[in-house]
Amino acid sequence: MIQEKYRECIEACLACMNACNYCYVSSLKEYELAMLRECIRLDRECADICAFAAEALSRNTLFALEISALCAKACDACAEECEKHSHDHCRQCAEACRRCAEACRQMIGAA
Repeated sequence: MIQEKYRECIEACLACMNACNYCYVSSLKEYELAMLRECIRLDRECADICAFAAEALSRNTLFALEISALCAKACDACAEECEKHSHDHCRQCAEACRRCAEACRQMIGAA
């Protein structure tokens, strides 16, 4: 059961990292760059935290609960910001962030 939650969380983190990186790159190509400044910043931070979480969880880290909690917090912040924008890449990123945050919370509950 716990190993399954780890796997699900790692997969969600990697999917979220990819969505955040795509949103980041796509946002840089938009005309209203100033309006997307916070979105771009949070995309980068969330992608980095998700990548770190996936890597650490794959090593069965002793800090799984703390890292997962941080990842969920970063995903929530990124999703909240992306939901303010109507771009498809922002909507897809927000959805991936919400799924990742939920997977991280479930992983914390399973430990």
